[in-house]
Amino acid sequence: METLAAPLSAEDQTIQSMPDVSPTKWHRAHTSWFFENFILTPYLPGYRVFHPQYGYLFNSYYEGVGSRHPRPQRGLLSRPSIDEIAAYRAHVDAQMEKLIATADETAWSEIAPLFELGLNHEEQHQELVLMDIKHVLSLNLLDPVYGAPTPKHTDQASPLQFIAFDGGLREIGYGGNGFAFDNEGPRHKTWLEPYRLGSRLATCGEYLAFIDDGGYQRAEFWLSDGWSTVQSEGWEAPLYWRRDGDRWTIFTLAGRRDLDLAEPVSHISFYEADAFARWSGKRLPTEAEWEVAAADSNVAMAGNMIESTLFHPQAAPDTGPALRQMIGDLWEWTASPYGPYPGYRPPEGTIGEYNGKFMSNQMVLRGGAAVTPAEHVRISYRNFFYPASRWVFSGIRLAEDA
Repeated sequence: METLAAPLSAEDQTIQSMPDVSPTKWHRAHTSWFFENFILTPYLPGYRVFHPQYGYLFNSYYEGVGSRHPRPQRGLLSRPSIDEIAAYRAHVDAQMEKLIATADETAWSEIAPLFELGLNHEEQHQELVLMDIKHVLSLNLLDPVYGAPTPKHTDQASPLQFIAFDGGLREIGYGGNGFAFDNEGPRHKTWLEPYRLGSRLATCGEYLAFIDDGGYQRAEFWLSDGWSTVQSEGWEAPLYWRRDGDRWTIFTLAGRRDLDLAEPVSHISFYEADAFARWSGKRLPTEAEWEVAAADSNVAMAGNMIESTLFHPQAAPDTGPALRQMIGDLWEWTASPYGPYPGYRPPEGTIGEYNGKFMSNQMVLRGGAAVTPAEHVRISYRNFFYPASRWVFSGIRLAEDA
């Protein structure tokens, strides 16, 4: 987290560019608050909170631990400073080390699952830091550079092929012994009809053809809510695209540059992904289709992720008729609403607010992105956002019935 924040000024870290975005310094404090509130306070004898008001300022949405500062107003706080937050993080880290060194076996059996959840929670916010600061910097007319390298321009996309899968009665959901979020289970059976998945993500060039064919002006491709959103928001292209005379440019964490037609189209809402699929004569995959295809194809749990430090999706290599870019590059919208699996029960207590209470009005995305830590993703991982969200590192994989 601190490494990701290092290139940013104090001013960068304080801005909140829209209600969905949180300032970088808020992310830094909130992730430490998670450890302080859920582990240090109940389990470290004699622990006293670093600051009595931080629980109010840096609680995100946990009703079980009390009231909190309104989310849309996080950017109004010039204090605490970034240095004070650094001191807070150092304090929490030191106290966590003390707890780990002194906890007995009985206490550790309760602490360990919370500690693992806290580490995964921090990884989620590492991704959010880059998502949010990209939106912040994109609104600056100077087109500031965060620090990522400029990728090689390709413009020649690999052929799009459709890979067949048999369907049938299959199992999805996490079934291993390691860490997984509660919403990834229980593992359960689901029926799939035969289907095909696109071998790679949809490209900027393919999406540009949709735009040039009047995609944003033709209501027949859009869900009703999507069409209303297009009209009210004035959408004409993906987020961060800009028409400069006869050319299109795109804003990235490496600054603004010409659009690369071969790279995956990114920062697409579910509505746009669905409309593009309809225009293409295809559809979006369900999350079960995506997970079964990934399992049957033995996709490597590696790809263009945060460790590459590119922080931007890359053009797919031409490796023949096989699924590519399933892990990394971009989160892929599915046609599945975010809801509970059969038999799902949230954990007891305040931690149960982590995922379950958001199972309404959102859509599932799969696969991770160029800003996701590599160890954070599983093929069962269920990300979720509202269908109009565009600041997410999101993209499109097409599907069709066999």
